[in-house]
Amino acid sequence: MRETTVLQLGIRRSAEMAAVFMIGDGLLGLLQPERHVDLWRSDVSAVDVLVRPFAGHPTRRRAYGLLQIGAGILLASALTRRGTDADG
Repeated sequence: MRETTVLQLGIRRSAEMAAVFMIGDGLLGLLQPERHVDLWRSDVSAVDVLVRPFAGHPTRRRAYGLLQIGAGILLASALTRRGTDADG
């Protein structure tokens, strides 16, 4: 078994955190689309541009939530397939 470097461990942890974020954000967007979009609306246009397409479109946000969940699961699965899971 190959020894994991600090950089490789950091990359693996970052990818895992991204997967967790994608799944969690997707789930909130799926279950509470209007509340979730309202929370992220902002006077800062660079931030608001990310959620503006979902304002007033809960079905669109739910669909995007499903995509996020699927992508997060795929990312986590890819980490496991590449032997990057931490099973002792």
